[in-house]
Amino acid sequence: MIERYTLPEMGNIWTDKAKYQSWLDVEIAACEANCQLGRLPEDVMRQIREKATFDPERILEIEAEVRHDVIAFLTNVNESVGDAGRYIHVGMTSSDVLDTGLALQLKASVKLLQKETKELEEAIRNLAKAHKTTVMIGRSHAIHGEPITFGFKLAGWLAETNRNSERLIRLEKDIAVGQVSGAMGTYANTDPEVEKLTCESLGLTPDVASTQVISRDRHADYIQTIALIGASLDRFATEIRNLQRTDVLEVEESFAKGQKGSSAMPHKRNPIRSERISGLARVLRSYVIAALENIALWHERDISHSSTERMMFPDSSVTLHFMLREMTEVIKGLGVYPTNMLRNMNIYGGVVFSQRVLLALVESGMSREEAYKVVQKHSHSAWNQEGGDFKANLESDHEVIKRLTTNGLESCFNTDIHQANLDVIWKRLGI
Repeated sequence: MIERYTLPEMGNIWTDKAKYQSWLDVEIAACEANCQLGRLPEDVMRQIREKATFDPERILEIEAEVRHDVIAFLTNVNESVGDAGRYIHVGMTSSDVLDTGLALQLKASVKLLQKETKELEEAIRNLAKAHKTTVMIGRSHAIHGEPITFGFKLAGWLAETNRNSERLIRLEKDIAVGQVSGAMGTYANTDPEVEKLTCESLGLTPDVASTQVISRDRHADYIQTIALIGASLDRFATEIRNLQRTDVLEVEESFAKGQKGSSAMPHKRNPIRSERISGLARVLRSYVIAALENIALWHERDISHSSTERMMFPDSSVTLHFMLREMTEVIKGLGVYPTNMLRNMNIYGGVVFSQRVLLALVESGMSREEAYKVVQKHSHSAWNQEGGDFKANLESDHEVIKRLTTNGLESCFNTDIHQANLDVIWKRLGI
């Protein structure tokens, strides 16, 4: 099997040189298949192996005249191998080269995305371990709900990142598909065995039923998966941005020595990397529409998909690769402020423990309706009031103290119950 890439940086996969190399790999693999089947002399195959090459500038020069990229490529390759060139591209059509070569690039791209996703998994896992019991407030509708821990929040991020890793594993298989089926995909001028041997040598699987192109649902799946992973990163970034707000300040992106946050306001420390991730996620989502539109080609093929794909695949692949690295660095350098978390959680005298008080009063024999009225009255009295204190309000209510006692009320303001079942989630995630 041909070792196509040794995991270079993502940008290297999507250069013109890399594209032409993938085309050449396909052409040589097809020649090897024909040679193995006795349809191409071994001495000619040796000449092709040794001499076949290309010059990107020369290809563009030829393309300017012929207005066909694959013909320009083949013309340039033939210049390097001489008469042996007549054995190259036999029975094949341009899309056999284009789509199979693209599959090599997409497969290599997924490999790099898998690597970066694993790095992010590890960073989140380590931070979750460190803050399993770091108590903070959970929020719904952006309003204080009940206590959670920062590790619990990160566990959700880890689970989502694990799913993204699984999506990439599946995607690698689904996108690693090639074709050498000729015009219309009927194998009229080639042999399915050539396709089988070619794909095997390239580490690909023959498409089940290609037309003159590989159906674009596979490629739409690639873009949608990239956009979905980007959306996960956007979720994490948005949460960091919200938690870094001055009035919250429970976490904070690292701020390098000498870094400046504003040309006018020296105090500013902005979550610029998280904002960058959120912005780039929007770009990835914008490509989904184009990818879905590319599925509906005319008859056995047209090239309406080609122009968008020349931008879409390199741009989306490089962008997500960058975003994954950026988020990993954000997580590794994230400042976490437990004191601020406790301060925010206990604002207004611990109103976030209202459910525990409600349940305790119901257990004491008070009706749920009456208990709800009592707890809501005291919590709303404390809510948003200067010096408001929910716990103090309850302690001054003789009916509440009579039913719960001071110690019983105190136990309602303990976060142990909110951490009691964390090990269930930790075990599921293998933390």
